Amino acid sequence: MTQGFDLKDKVIKYFTEFENSLNGFAKDVNGDTTKIHSIRIDAIKRFEKIGFPEFKTEEWKYTNIRPITGKDFTLAPEASALTSENVKKFIIPGLKANILVFINGKYSEKFSKIISKDKDVFIGSLKSGLIQHKNIIEEHFSKYAVYNNDGFTALNTAYAIDGAFVYVPKGIVVTEPVHLIFISDNNSSDVLSQPRNLIICSESSELNILETYHSLNSNYSFTNVVTEVYSGINSRIEHYKIQDENDKSFNVNTTQVRQEKDSYYNSLTITWGGSIVRNNLNSALSGKNGECHFLGLYLSKNIELFDNHTLVDHAVPNCFSNELYKGILDDNSSGVFNGKIMVRKDAQKTNAYQSNKNIILSKKASINSKPQLEIFADDVKCSHGATTGQLNPEELFYLMSRGIGKKEAENMLLIAFANDVIENIKIEPLKEMLFDTLVEKLKKD
Repeated sequence: MTQGFDLKDKVIKYFTEFENSLNGFAKDVNGDTTKIHSIRIDAIKRFEKIGFPEFKTEEWKYTNIRPITGKDFTLAPEASALTSENVKKFIIPGLKANILVFINGKYSEKFSKIISKDKDVFIGSLKSGLIQHKNIIEEHFSKYAVYNNDGFTALNTAYAIDGAFVYVPKGIVVTEPVHLIFISDNNSSDVLSQPRNLIICSESSELNILETYHSLNSNYSFTNVVTEVYSGINSRIEHYKIQDENDKSFNVNTTQVRQEKDSYYNSLTITWGGSIVRNNLNSALSGKNGECHFLGLYLSKNIELFDNHTLVDHAVPNCFSNELYKGILDDNSSGVFNGKIMVRKDAQKTNAYQSNKNIILSKKASINSKPQLEIFADDVKCSHGATTGQLNPEELFYLMSRGIGKKEAENMLLIAFANDVIENIKIEPLKEMLFDTLVEKLKKD
């Protein structure tokens, strides 16, 4: 940490240099400021006013971000020297998928591969999308991820220039998953990257999308990513997110979803690597008969801090949401779960369920769990709950009485506990890989 340094000051001062580097992405053919760049300018002004969240802020009181904001990150890192062998290890074995690779937040055409053949579907970088689908992006960009009161979202919006853009037109089913691979290559300096993703599924379309996050080398990295998802009428989205970075990586990950009538959105987030990881996952159920599922699994060790904040906003009648987050915490690690279900006055006939379950393996590990319901309608079925404890001694004794060693018995119980989440994955090669990784990470010396 640099003495007296504040990241806020650096990113504000750098914005003018960033503007000058945009070339055609800040001005249109007539020399006028583009619609998206106007949003960027407004966002940096807002960031200058609100800055990063403070430790005393209610939504951040268990997560101290000074280890992030006190570091002098490089904002425009040098070109990466990664090879295909570096990237290959992040490919899911046996998975036939469209692959988009981003290194320090910038799209790498060299390592990416698009296999879907439908020419009406766009799978590529936000930068390319701004050329080919400018009007569609302008219609959705910064419409769902609001930055007025969120410093990290404001900062990402101000610097949004690259990331993933996926557009699926009406009635099209994309059979091959889209795998977004985000790599922090912090070989020569501490690196800040800010990918901006926009996923648009039009009426009656279907998409499977996977995000994976990785870090290399020994310097620090900070990934501040915002993903906006539009789930059109009767659309169906399976959205998986795997965070497996090293102990010098910070990740603030915000996903904002808007769901229209009869839409289905399923999110599954697995976090088992990173120094400080904050996940903000929000869905606005804006059309009747919408369905939303939030599933999460986090395994923390050493002094890692994993913080999951979720919000399901039931704004209309006859919608369903279900949420299950599970955590396993060891050593001096800590976790946060803050899940809120909002049921507005007009959202009658809402069914909403939320559960957070945690196993603590060390006396020094801790979890702060806060499931919440805010209900303003009277004809609803809603429940929430949280449990935190150790492995069940009776179950452990039963296994050991059958000749199973203590460590093996503990691992069996932990695998069964965590697999409740993993078994919900619909993509078989991904499910197999994650189960194998789970077994490996739970091994005791």
